Amino acid sequence: MKHYIRDLVKVEWCTARLRPQGDSLSRPSPWSPVKSPPADGDVQVYANSSRGTHRAPIEVDFRSCLAAVPWLIPYGRERATRSGDPWDAGAGRGMRGGARWFGLHAAPDHPARTGELMKIGIIGAGNIGGNLTRRLTALGHEVSVANSRGPETLADLAKETGATPVTVTEAARGAEVVVVTVPLKNVAALPAGLFDGAAKDFVLIETGNYYPQQRDGRIAEIEDEGLTESGWSQRRLGHPVVKAFNGTYAEDILALHRPAGAPDRVALPVAGDDPAAKETVRALIDELGFDTVDAGGIEDSWRQQPGTPVYGLRAGTDAVVKALAEASPVRQDAFKG
Repeated sequence: MKHYIRDLVKVEWCTARLRPQGDSLSRPSPWSPVKSPPADGDVQVYANSSRGTHRAPIEVDFRSCLAAVPWLIPYGRERATRSGDPWDAGAGRGMRGGARWFGLHAAPDHPARTGELMKIGIIGAGNIGGNLTRRLTALGHEVSVANSRGPETLADLAKETGATPVTVTEAARGAEVVVVTVPLKNVAALPAGLFDGAAKDFVLIETGNYYPQQRDGRIAEIEDEGLTESGWSQRRLGHPVVKAFNGTYAEDILALHRPAGAPDRVALPVAGDDPAAKETVRALIDELGFDTVDAGGIEDSWRQQPGTPVYGLRAGTDAVVKALAEASPVRQDAFKG
């Protein structure tokens, strides 16, 4: 049986039973595991913390941890908000939602890409896309950036950042992470085969928002069929997406990044169905200088859509968790077509 735990700092009192598989940790960790193996550990756990990360697999006496920490057991909304903890709050719809929120999933078929320089393709060079290009190149990532007007219009951004300006059809070639940050109405117009040249198991970040009155027009699948905005984009793009940065002010990407552990570090919600992809995105956001909160799967991503309490929120982890838990699935009139 294989599981991974999303944020090991939440089970720090279980760490006496943890040991690394291998001689070293890939990054500093906020806990010190003992060297001896657990007496009856039979579960492999993958740990990931935005405050200090243990990337290697570890063994854990999971049954003893469950006995010591009963809230690790999946549960539904009735106990979801009792502690204000990112694992607990807003657990969603019944046992399935609770399981997603507290972080237990089957181990993914492909590992998260964390703590490494990556080739990143950005489709959309507006406010969000431009500032992500600036920060990601500054961190050493190899960035290709495209817009609808052609690479020649990106000469200034390329000169400023060192990013490679490309056409939209070239942006994903070889990319381990692709960011689609275009107006929602334009997602359907992106060319077929957009990701054909992307790296195997590439991660797709989607930043879009639905503004029917201001920009996008009415989309029946969202308003009548109940698709989340990212669910609609995912259907159009033909690849699992991770929703992030949709409620982030573009200027904050440059101005509000902080080192891990800073008391004023801002947290961003992240939603997605692929655990490894979501961990890759969370690690990248951590590198960019922000904490993250797991907002569930794409079905749950309505919690961070326009008009919700977390949309545009500049606050830390606890406030983001609270805002996600307080969200209503009822779409506000200002965001109806």
